[in-house]
Amino acid sequence: MLVLLAILCAYLLAYLGLWRFQTKLIFLPRKSVGSTPSDVGLPYEDLRLSVKNGEVHSWWIPAPTAVANSPVVIFAHGNASNLSDLVFRFQQFHDWGCSVMAFDYRGYGESSGPFPNEQRVYEDIEAAWQYLTMQRQIEASKIVAYGQSIGGAIALNLAVDHPEAAGLIMESSFTSMRDMVDYRFPLLPKVIPIDWLLTQRFDSVQKMRSLQVPLLLIHGTDDDIVPVSMSQRLHEAAISGGNTATRLFLIDGGDHNSLPTAGGDAYAKSIQAFIGLQSN
Repeated sequence: MLVLLAILCAYLLAYLGLWRFQTKLIFLPRKSVGSTPSDVGLPYEDLRLSVKNGEVHSWWIPAPTAVANSPVVIFAHGNASNLSDLVFRFQQFHDWGCSVMAFDYRGYGESSGPFPNEQRVYEDIEAAWQYLTMQRQIEASKIVAYGQSIGGAIALNLAVDHPEAAGLIMESSFTSMRDMVDYRFPLLPKVIPIDWLLTQRFDSVQKMRSLQVPLLLIHGTDDDIVPVSMSQRLHEAAISGGNTATRLFLIDGGDHNSLPTAGGDAYAKSIQAFIGLQSN
């Protein structure tokens, strides 16, 4: 009887722990900020965008002055990065003739406020959108949402909310957090009622059926963090929702974080063609 009671208590503790602390398993904020755009010679504005109970630290990196009517990329990073890890990506977009609006979710880098969760990161990217469209008076038809990994789910939510945007690029992203649990912890749903427990759903495959903007999905075939099959399912969901302006670009041998180098010129050209097509 005591053994059974101990097992029951352990089960309940595990259940309550996963319910209470699941955001800590999903979001891995890094506070330290190293590189800035100026380290690679990029002009930029350092911004603090007001959100509920905090501020979103952002960088506005304008396109080269010679580029007229340049597209603007809102960049949503992954769960374990912050702005300083991605300066080379921002430089790449700048070199292509894009302006970049990069930001850290609350709890990451120099952004202040409560620990991130699904609703808060949606609010954070919305703050970046509002800054561009309201304060800088940038036309929505010039703005492309770009998200890497969990950032893809965040960018997708923005694009669904703003069908007037130019397009959406999702790199190495997943179908839903529920599917990620099945992939990463296949035994867990057999002993824990995950569907009742999960509060951070990031249900991209469902939202994809409502997406109205052009879509580019990029994924590496050797990604062992988020399997390539998830981007393939997102692609199918977009098409089934009636979005014919949908492209899937697979990078042979690419893993979760190496796509710019693994994809080389083909990776760069796929993004340039998509952004150029949607912004001209």
